[in-house]
Amino acid sequence: MVYVLSMNRNPLMPCKEAAARVLLKQRKAKVKRREPFTIELLYKTAMYTQPLTLGIDTGSTVLAGAVVDGAGSAVYLSEVEIRNDISKKMTQRHQYRRDRRNRKTRYRQARWQNRSNSKQETRAVFSCYA
Repeated sequence: MVYVLSMNRNPLMPCKEAAARVLLKQRKAKVKRREPFTIELLYKTAMYTQPLTLGIDTGSTVLAGAVVDGAGSAVYLSEVEIRNDISKKMTQRHQYRRDRRNRKTRYRQARWQNRSNSKQETRAVFSCYA
């Protein structure tokens, strides 16, 4: 399905890819946008539109949408599958990050043994009341 704009940039009814290809080849239309693919007509046309009804079905795993014209025939149908693995993937990513961080300290000295204060054998004790 290709979206169509008139010369005045008003939206018209969408057309099929083959019809858009013919219009582009005959230089009767130009590409306005690539995503979503939209063409703009370069000649005057009547404002042909028809009333449409949008229906959306929200399920637990699949979102479905349909556009129906006045006669009841479907103009556009779509399904989107919802991802349920994101929480699991984030947990796995967290584990990989922790493993990566732990690998970096493997051959390093223990942190409490490489302090300069801990290497001093005698420490001066200062007292205010002495």
